[in-house]
Amino acid sequence: MIRTEEMLLNVGPQHPSTHGVFRVVVKLDGEQIVHAEPVMGYLHRGTEKLAENLNYTQIIPYTDRMDYVSAMTNNYVLCHAVETLLELEVPERAEFLRLIVMELQRVASHLVWWGTYLLDIGAMSPFLYAFREREMIIDLFNELCGARLTYFYMRVGGVKWDAPEGWIDKVKAFVEHMKGKLDEYHNLVSGNEIFLARIKGVGKYDAKTAIDYGLSGANLRCTGVEWDLRKSQPYSLYDRFDFDVVTRTEGDCFARYEIRLEEIRQSLRILEQALEQFPEEGEIMGKVPRVIRPPKGEAYVAIESPRGEIGCHLVSEGKAEPYRLKFRRPSFVNLQILPKLLVGESMTNLITILGGIDIVVGEVDA
Repeated sequence: MIRTEEMLLNVGPQHPSTHGVFRVVVKLDGEQIVHAEPVMGYLHRGTEKLAENLNYTQIIPYTDRMDYVSAMTNNYVLCHAVETLLELEVPERAEFLRLIVMELQRVASHLVWWGTYLLDIGAMSPFLYAFREREMIIDLFNELCGARLTYFYMRVGGVKWDAPEGWIDKVKAFVEHMKGKLDEYHNLVSGNEIFLARIKGVGKYDAKTAIDYGLSGANLRCTGVEWDLRKSQPYSLYDRFDFDVVTRTEGDCFARYEIRLEEIRQSLRILEQALEQFPEEGEIMGKVPRVIRPPKGEAYVAIESPRGEIGCHLVSEGKAEPYRLKFRRPSFVNLQILPKLLVGESMTNLITILGGIDIVVGEVDA
């Protein structure tokens, strides 16, 4: 009988496949993982505590830096919570602009995931193609609000800047361009035998496990659970548009891969409809008081970010600063299943499984 000695191995905190300063301590028996422990906190900035000494507009840039791959979505969830407390009506044109940038952000986020995930497991070219298309979205955002990554675009009651002349037509052109590129992505990668061997059947779990761990987004829908807050609990203008909630039943890394690519297609469907219905004129800010002081009370709102359900719990004492602010961060919640999935797997599959969860470490640590 061959006897091996168990070995402790640190993956990260600075490792190309952790996509940020995140560490996993794994105990190995040969090549097999017998125990795994995620270690987080290297990027913690205390966003929720800092917010207690900031007015509501000052908090918005901090949300940009949580999930910095999907900053527009983070902007929205905070503004939506404050507006809920204020019972504030947002002008239709502003709400259309918000929805358009959120869906563009979802496409950009999934492109970053697709490119970096394939880079993690050994494919170089898809990363370059994904960032080629993402750059087009970044250029659109730059034209709209003057920033490329952290936007500070949304405000309580609306948005800061209106769409410049010709911008809507440029978004329409991008949607048509992106539809063709999705087919190209599938032809390049989705049927590749080496790729399929690396991810099919890896990191598998069922719907009960997903629900028990509080998973959301593609990590939940890959088990057949049809739960997308844009459909299940519509917010913004999503109840006006026709789109599908993408699910798979296999519960493995390949199912999550398929869902995210198909979600890009569904986002393009939403964008097509929103761009057709976009109001030609209108206000971009509601009637917001000069100093925002929501009445005493609390509100919890949740929306569908590219990584799953992001929630904002806001407690107000009627002052210009929140009494308490707490975010439900999908990257943090989805990460909890990682130790369970890694036990019994090989070291090569650790990278496949971790990448398939799709975390942004800024949102894990907040």
